[in-house]
Amino acid sequence: MTTVQSTSNTVSQSLLDNVNGKKNATTNSVDKAQDRFMTLLVTQMKNQDPLNPMDNAQVTSQMAQLSTVTGIDKLNNTLESLIGSVQTGQSYQASSMIGHNVLVSGNEVSSNGTGGYLGVNLPVGADKLAITIKDSAGSAIRTLTLGAQNAGNLSLNWDGKADDGSVAKVGNYKFEATATSAGKSAAVEGLSYAQVVSLTNNATGIKLNLNNETSVSTSDVKEIY
Repeated sequence: MTTVQSTSNTVSQSLLDNVNGKKNATTNSVDKAQDRFMTLLVTQMKNQDPLNPMDNAQVTSQMAQLSTVTGIDKLNNTLESLIGSVQTGQSYQASSMIGHNVLVSGNEVSSNGTGGYLGVNLPVGADKLAITIKDSAGSAIRTLTLGAQNAGNLSLNWDGKADDGSVAKVGNYKFEATATSAGKSAAVEGLSYAQVVSLTNNATGIKLNLNNETSVSTSDVKEIY
């Protein structure tokens, strides 16, 4: 009968140190993952069945898995660094908008006694455009009727007067925009005029804080003044 030798021989610490590498306080997550993998692999090889040992394909497969995981981890770190750099650059660019006025989606217009600015976006243009300005009670105080308009953003200036010629009170108003094309209702979006007072950079991206107490993304800005 053939005697099978014991496989319980211990591997010297120096060999493990050479295989795993000595650890230090600055070891990163990738090095730790490699250390754990190599320790498990050496232990597995020590305790394998001598009558059915791992073949080269098995070892290569496990090494390939480690390489894939390590590569993905490094790629994630690179992407996180790149995203951080891009966000920092966007923050610097967005900061140049502080103090500028912008048109963003909305239906509010303010009057300081001499009127205020507002705008509309016409996706396909219109044969006729009407702007109805309403007070806090929802009552119409002024209707601005305009002729044919091309597609795109349109900036408007309200003179601050009501339909009867009186000056509207200083304050905030709502407006409603309607458009027609070929006798049918046409799409139109109201745009509010506001000033950028600061910006916020967080996990959701860069937000512009406006003087009307709203925040918008840079992609929401239709025009800058």
